[in-house]
Amino acid sequence: MGQGFDTKSVHVTMKRDGGIPTKVTPIHQTSAFTFKNLDDIEQFYQGDRDYLYTRVGNPNTDELGKAVANLEEAPLGIATSSGLSAIMVGILSVAKSGDHIIASKDLYGGTYELLVTELASFGIEVSFVSFEEDLEQYIQANTCLLYTESITNPLLRVENLENVVKVAKKYQLKTMVDNTFATPYLVRPYTLGVDIVVHSATKYLGGHSDITAGVVVGSEELIAKAKQKCVNLGTNLSPFEAWLTVRGIKTLAVRMERHTRNAQALADALSEHPAVNKVYYPTFVSEKGNGAIVTIDITDNANIDTFFNELQWIKIVATLAGVETSVSYPLGTSHRNLPKDVQQELGITKGLIRISVGIEETNDIIETFTQALDSAKI
Repeated sequence: MGQGFDTKSVHVTMKRDGGIPTKVTPIHQTSAFTFKNLDDIEQFYQGDRDYLYTRVGNPNTDELGKAVANLEEAPLGIATSSGLSAIMVGILSVAKSGDHIIASKDLYGGTYELLVTELASFGIEVSFVSFEEDLEQYIQANTCLLYTESITNPLLRVENLENVVKVAKKYQLKTMVDNTFATPYLVRPYTLGVDIVVHSATKYLGGHSDITAGVVVGSEELIAKAKQKCVNLGTNLSPFEAWLTVRGIKTLAVRMERHTRNAQALADALSEHPAVNKVYYPTFVSEKGNGAIVTIDITDNANIDTFFNELQWIKIVATLAGVETSVSYPLGTSHRNLPKDVQQELGITKGLIRISVGIEETNDIIETFTQALDSAKI
């Protein structure tokens, strides 16, 4: 098979020699796998059989993990029940009670809450800092991990992954990056030296807003640890959702090409609108484009409620990345539970709107947002 990204994403279904030679992997919608006798069971525990119970492993979830690892150019991957569960098992494959993690302060709100609320109960300390500063000043004797996002949510800062890896290697720390916004179409952190890469596969990998899933990829050693955490915590993905996600990946390249092209055009158009105070859109992410998310901060001279009411066919949601253009309101959804001072420091304002740019006709997207902003002007 060719090694181009587009080819690899299309040929995500693994070729099989045994069984019925279907072109598409069947859905192994089963909770358990059968055995002929007790010796047959023992073969599983000796490594001579692949499957016992779907929480422990399933052909569909295995295929998804391998597919994303292949796109990220990492040795191994596992599928999990959501992006947050992928983050949790990834962290627990590195950190234990008494350890310290340095995390970027401008993270997705759900990740922030997970790290603040849940890791404390595991005895793991987290420091949220600006990754644009000198990271070395925050490293402690018990620091084990640097955690960030390749493109941050929702203000779209592009992380300097080479610098993060450089600092980590100097102090023998592990690195973990959420690559959801960039996808391996634009950025492949593992190839830059990052140890663990996670995705909310709910977003661009699945691509159609009909699944909830996560994926963790990395070295064989770390992913083996992450898989054991996934098994023990019961964060496995259902076979059907894994199958749907694999199906979505086959169009990842063509979807991202259109997403990024539309997003660039929208960002350029809205930067000139008088109701927009600032447009957040990445630059220099990849030669293929700069991502599919555009975030805007509308001025005090625009009515936020009117804007949302005038969006016509564009849906208001609390997520992103489907083929349809949609908008979300970080202050009221993803980042609403952050402390007020953290919201203010990060720029999560009452006028901040995150736009997930879809694959529709470019002019239709631009005209709809322009009309909504025109109506919102006071």
